[in-house]
Amino acid sequence: MISARGLSKRYGSSVAVDNISFDIPAGRIVGLIGPNGSGKTTTLKAALGLIPFDGELKVLGLDPRSQRDELMQQVCFIADVAILPRWLKVKDAVDFVAGVHPKFDRTKAERYLAHTKLKPSMKVKQMSKGMIVQLHLALVMAIDARLLVLDEPTLGLDILYRKQFYQNLLEDYFDENKTIIVTTHQVEEIEHILSDLMFIRDGKIVLSATMDDVGERFVEVMVPADKVESARALKPIDERQVFGKSVMLFDGIARTQLAELGETRNPGIADLFVATMKGTYA
Repeated sequence: MISARGLSKRYGSSVAVDNISFDIPAGRIVGLIGPNGSGKTTTLKAALGLIPFDGELKVLGLDPRSQRDELMQQVCFIADVAILPRWLKVKDAVDFVAGVHPKFDRTKAERYLAHTKLKPSMKVKQMSKGMIVQLHLALVMAIDARLLVLDEPTLGLDILYRKQFYQNLLEDYFDENKTIIVTTHQVEEIEHILSDLMFIRDGKIVLSATMDDVGERFVEVMVPADKVESARALKPIDERQVFGKSVMLFDGIARTQLAELGETRNPGIADLFVATMKGTYA
């Protein structure tokens, strides 16, 4: 779906994306996770042909710089800020997208909207921020695109609608021919739906792995006081204190070996992210 080689982007003297390479195959749900200013949105904008860039980048076999019109017939994008005209009515928004996008499914959009408090005659200026996001999501989710790019898609939504959104994503949208790339700071909410994980920091990819590989590679151990020194000798990538015990995170150490040091478990994405990004917020 996406192939990048030496992808770079500068803004003046500032490097937003620094010579990164990656491949994303079809039928995957990829979490692109990073702190603010790490290069997430810049990478997505390059893939969508919204900004110029250096290096090679193919999306669905097309060059976003020269074949954007063709590309956008097969791609949908939800930005972190849903901007719709204040005078626009819900029904007019549905009519508009139905008129401009050949792959828009009106029935599906109306089904999404039926689960909200949005009414056909309601104008954007009457809506809360969360309701505007709901309308935007309903319009985009009803387009049968091969690639769906979600940049903080549920920003401003309450937890009930966020959970419903990701459930709809799995049940009504995703299949083996489609690919979804999602960025969010609420990583715990998407952990269960991801097939792949990419961490980006200071414009560089610092982790790129399938979730199966992450589960095999990283192990968290709750180490009792009498085994702390033995555990530290194995060079954990992170250590923190929980209820008086040391919790250590290891990369590439056999689980059987670590089990001798304490209780083992798979780390959550949030804990793995914090450990990987240590020093970013210094």
